[in-house]
Amino acid sequence: MLVTGSVVAGARIMAGADDMTTVWSASSDLVAGQPLTADDLRPTRLRFDDPADRDRYLGVEDELPAAATLTRPVSAGELVPEAALGEDAADDTVAVSIAVAAEHVPTDLGRGSLVDVWVVADRALGSRGSRSAAERVLGDVVVLDAPVVSDAFAAATRRQLVIAVPETDEESLGLVLAASGEDRVRVVGRG
Repeated sequence: MLVTGSVVAGARIMAGADDMTTVWSASSDLVAGQPLTADDLRPTRLRFDDPADRDRYLGVEDELPAAATLTRPVSAGELVPEAALGEDAADDTVAVSIAVAAEHVPTDLGRGSLVDVWVVADRALGSRGSRSAAERVLGDVVVLDAPVVSDAFAAATRRQLVIAVPETDEESLGLVLAASGEDRVRVVGRG
């Protein structure tokens, strides 16, 4: 009886081991619009309860598409979903560097973050006693770079952000650039 039970238990364990699948996960934080290469990936072996879930991720045995770019950010260690891959399309954005007061930028902001850019109305144009109104000028823009001042002796009062702005949105770009010089820009993280 013990031998039979051991054989049955061993067979179930071996059958369960065959259910393991190897899929790609990100080896580091990857940003939207970044071309995906083998250096960006590492194999991760795991078991999916539902075979349909396995089909949603990029398998190691699948050939990596030659012109694949990410359509959304993928965090380090996250499994790479096939839905996050797209073809390398013509880029219709321009990289814009803005300086924002450090207290008006979320502390966890980094490459690949999605943000909204708000501009606070110029107080000189409004009445002195009224609160300043703010307007969302750019929505769901990607942060291309967000360097952090590493020198402990430097007073980091401003934070540089490089954002991807739609090339055709010249009016919003002009508003952001003008407001950036007057400390009227606020950046709101989208999660």
